[in-house]
Amino acid sequence: MRVTRKSRLQLRFQNWSFVILFLVVIGLLAWLSTRYVYRADWTYGQRNSLSPASVRLLNTLKDPLNFTAFARDQPALRDVIRRFVGKYQAVKKDTTLNFVNPDTNPQETRAQGITANGELLLRYGGRSEKLTQLDETNVSNAIERIARSADRYVVFLSGDGERDPHGRHNFDLGDFGAQLTQKGFKIETLNLAANPSIPTNTSVLVIAGPQANLLPGAVHIIRAYVQRGGNLLWLGDPGPLYGLEPLAQDLGVAFGKGTIVDPESQLFGITNPTIILVAKYPPDDAITRDFSTASVFAGATAITSAANSGWQIGDFLETLPRSWLETGKLQGHVNFEPEHGDKPGPLIIGVNLTREAKAPVMESGDNASRSAQKNTEQRVVVTGDGDFLANAYLNNGGNLGLGLNIINWLSHDDRFIDINPRPAPDLTLSLSRTAETVISIGFLFALPLLLLACGLLIWTRRRRT
Repeated sequence: MRVTRKSRLQLRFQNWSFVILFLVVIGLLAWLSTRYVYRADWTYGQRNSLSPASVRLLNTLKDPLNFTAFARDQPALRDVIRRFVGKYQAVKKDTTLNFVNPDTNPQETRAQGITANGELLLRYGGRSEKLTQLDETNVSNAIERIARSADRYVVFLSGDGERDPHGRHNFDLGDFGAQLTQKGFKIETLNLAANPSIPTNTSVLVIAGPQANLLPGAVHIIRAYVQRGGNLLWLGDPGPLYGLEPLAQDLGVAFGKGTIVDPESQLFGITNPTIILVAKYPPDDAITRDFSTASVFAGATAITSAANSGWQIGDFLETLPRSWLETGKLQGHVNFEPEHGDKPGPLIIGVNLTREAKAPVMESGDNASRSAQKNTEQRVVVTGDGDFLANAYLNNGGNLGLGLNIINWLSHDDRFIDINPRPAPDLTLSLSRTAETVISIGFLFALPLLLLACGLLIWTRRRRT
């Protein structure tokens, strides 16, 4: 090709046209980046994004959410807070963040009871809560607590050997009670022998496996509570009902005479055949919607219900077909013997009951709460096992999530069902004692000695040359 003055001008024009068009494209991309935002979180467990549970929680909120950070004018601290709150703002657009400097605004700081630099004040719907820990679990739990329209009191019966919601024994419900407290529920215990009345602001009454016969007067009080439209959670177990037979008749349920076994559970590393799994749930049930994690039950019995009891009954916990109700002694090798009364699976171990009833509900105002009569749906849950919420089994499978779903459903907080924020799975590194010893020796002794040996080897070779 012959280079002429005209060809040089054309080549220069093409070069300048390319530069101009390239700058125009870059400018357009920069302008588009101000109008549209795309985020991608490639970290393991999406630790820089909100969990699906927190996203569902924010989607239930109708009013604006406000964060007020009481932080000194420290760019590093404020930037951390901005990035964290930004994850909530990305999902809920009307979330706001304000900064208050405790040094320049001490009056507001004292008025809000702020004691630490970087403390957050969370406000929603006229309710507020202070936070000192900046992580998703604490913040989302706080949002759930203040988002409840009124205080929810979960009252556990006591005095007859029931499981204690504050207890630390394996059979107690202390861990579950602590989880309920984090979710905004008020936990109370009630001994009907000492206080023969159930408070009118009770959202859910819990009967958690009594081990002694209840007094007839106490049973009458419980039955009257249910007849008035109160919500009830009855955590039954294999064995006697300890005087609660009239309550079972009122609910139209009956407990099986025996214990459910699943000898094939050993395939999952379970040696006790009375520990059974519930792997599938009805997809249209309000308690188990979008719930798919298998739950573990230890020592459960079957539940049957009457069709003409006046309740709408839903079976939401069902064992696997390979299980059966063992009516004999659980000794040695257990075999299915229908001639001796054993009943084949699948078996129902959890039912929910509903009916329309007039019940007193607590309506919260700005300064006080008032009780009002309101037509509402009465809700009752009866299970054939209470161990699945005990301290020994709560963290197995989906037991905790299932228990929270049951309490949320019973307290008419359906929007919080299946909302259980969890931290990213790789925030901690657990090492065995042997691994810790090997790593310590390697970094403290082996690696320095290796570097020293390499240095001596290089020095020796250089001297020889």
